[in-house]
Amino acid sequence: MNEKRYWVGFNLVKGIGAVRLQGLRDHFGDLALAWQAPVDALQAAGLSLKLALRVEQMRTDADLDRILAQAEAQGIEILTWDDEFYPPRLKEIDQPPPVLYMRGTLTAEDSWAVAVVGTRRISAYGRQVAEELASFLAANGVTVISGLARGVDAVAHQSALKAGGRTIAVMGCGVDRIYPPEHAQLAGKIMACGALISDYPPGTPPDASNFPPRNRIISALSMATVVVEAGETSGALITAQFAIDQGREVFAVPGNILAPQSKGTNRLIAQGAHPLLSVRDLLDVLNLTRVTEQRFVRKVLPTDETESKLLSVLTHEPLHMDEIRNQTGLPIERVSATLVMMELKGLVRQVGGLNYVAVREEQAGYEVAPISARDEVAPISARDEVAPISARDEA
Repeated sequence: MNEKRYWVGFNLVKGIGAVRLQGLRDHFGDLALAWQAPVDALQAAGLSLKLALRVEQMRTDADLDRILAQAEAQGIEILTWDDEFYPPRLKEIDQPPPVLYMRGTLTAEDSWAVAVVGTRRISAYGRQVAEELASFLAANGVTVISGLARGVDAVAHQSALKAGGRTIAVMGCGVDRIYPPEHAQLAGKIMACGALISDYPPGTPPDASNFPPRNRIISALSMATVVVEAGETSGALITAQFAIDQGREVFAVPGNILAPQSKGTNRLIAQGAHPLLSVRDLLDVLNLTRVTEQRFVRKVLPTDETESKLLSVLTHEPLHMDEIRNQTGLPIERVSATLVMMELKGLVRQVGGLNYVAVREEQAGYEVAPISARDEVAPISARDEVAPISARDEA
């Protein structure tokens, strides 16, 4: 029987998130037993009576086989923690969503990704920066991630597609409910050159409360988040905070201190975000100039016996170099040297403190354009520089 039906079932129960679902798996051994358990057994597994009754009611109300059949008919793929294609960057955060619904495709190349987000009330200045930034990233093999919203999000997706790159839209509703509706054509293009992703089940409407939580997925899928323009209460600032909490880099585009669309970005810079004066700033901090090199080396150098042994113990969970040595029985010098080469090839990634994770290997889907000075985002002019922000304005 399809195990995913139980993941979907629990995903439909309000209040069952990553922590409670993992608790149920630990207690029952698998989700099939948990789904079929009576109320008292669910309580024994740590659910409140209220939640246990919700599960019981959902068992009665939901036809899981029909839901899975409808998803398949709509071209919706369901990914869980146990799936090979579940995004590895997403697994690195605390409480990753247990279930993702996707239309389109994910590739190994999406590990090189940057989120470009910002206000719906985009200015001409913000549009220019978003266009140049997303175009440059996409042309150089970096996947552009955003939220399909009006304004900066839409410009980022459109510019990435126009540049021939990949882009991913993370939605605050079901992937079968395109919002805003005028972006239906854009969504179709994204599915052809990337993916629509949501952790909300198909059919979920675009309620306002859904959008702030989905922002954690935007930041988690990305090496860095760039906020192009944002007002003082913009949802893009929530994305930036999630990125900080997840240990990701945050960049903000400085702007006129009198412009409402720049109040949020200027404040981020005052709080320590990297000021984005050109795309080169982003490439240098993230070392993204190695994207082309990594792909080339991955293609021309085969995996040897040592690499195979290291890959056999590495997963998407961080493992320290000493533990890799212990599990493989290889000399530490060979482990260290091989990991350096494997990181260059894009087979593994160091996530800090000599801890490594495996990166699923897959052929690149398009050629990478060379980085040229003419493609950089022009430096912000003197009239747009950020004036000092007084202490009373700091968060």
